[in-house]
Amino acid sequence: MEKPKPVTQVAKALAIVTILVMVFVPFLVIISTSFASNREVIANGGWVLWPTHPTLRAYEQVFEGGIVTKALGVSAGITVIGTLASLACTTFLAYALSRPKVYGGKPILLIVLFTFLFPPGMIPAFLLVKGMGMLESYSSLIVPLLINVFNLVVLRGFFQGVPEELYEAARLDGANDWQILWRVVLPLSKAALAVVGLFYAVSYWNAWFHASIYLESDHWPLQQVLRTYVMGGSQIADTGLSDASNVSAPQTMQMAVLVIATVPILIVYPFLQKYFTKGVLTGAIKS
Repeated sequence: MEKPKPVTQVAKALAIVTILVMVFVPFLVIISTSFASNREVIANGGWVLWPTHPTLRAYEQVFEGGIVTKALGVSAGITVIGTLASLACTTFLAYALSRPKVYGGKPILLIVLFTFLFPPGMIPAFLLVKGMGMLESYSSLIVPLLINVFNLVVLRGFFQGVPEELYEAARLDGANDWQILWRVVLPLSKAALAVVGLFYAVSYWNAWFHASIYLESDHWPLQQVLRTYVMGGSQIADTGLSDASNVSAPQTMQMAVLVIATVPILIVYPFLQKYFTKGVLTGAIKS
């Protein structure tokens, strides 16, 4: 390929720097405002780019209130249990559908794809959850979302890419389907499993819509609390996080809740980033 001209290189560099600044500055403002003192927030009109006297007062008040602490535990539990359950169910179904001689495999695959193309509406989903007795239960946030069709297709494509000779060799050694899945397929599918697991984890962690429909406010996960008290514009006095008379800058409290809701995913993501390209592209190409 022809070497890019200096003007082209400079233009690309400026575009990349501009995009990085547009992405980084809002994060910096959120974090800085959460650590800023009330006096700084008021003096700067509600937002702080860099705090001169950082303090953890907002985070202390958030965790003292109890609502965010409980919601954080709820979100963590739903994310861990939901991710493990979804990953297990998706893996089993994807492996079964990836085998060429499974009885009823194609009709089941078509039915699964039909649900992807024509998802149920909100009212039928609510009636189904109610009919199954899952209202006011955390299972209502997991069971209806147990298998994601996109993740299923990715895993199925990855399993289809495993050489057939490995399956035949395992069967010659006397292995059954469960042993082949556990000892042959899964060790070769770590990249795809890591990516699909992260997709499920992010989905469960960021879920708020179903919680607003199926759960009362006492059982809300963190994202629904965040939406109600930050995005919804509720006052600090309504949150139960702290005494409103001691809080002169609601933005500080709101940004602290936002940071608490964002940090866990930012911590997990770098450890799984190396699997993204291999896991997603391989599964998508083979499907």
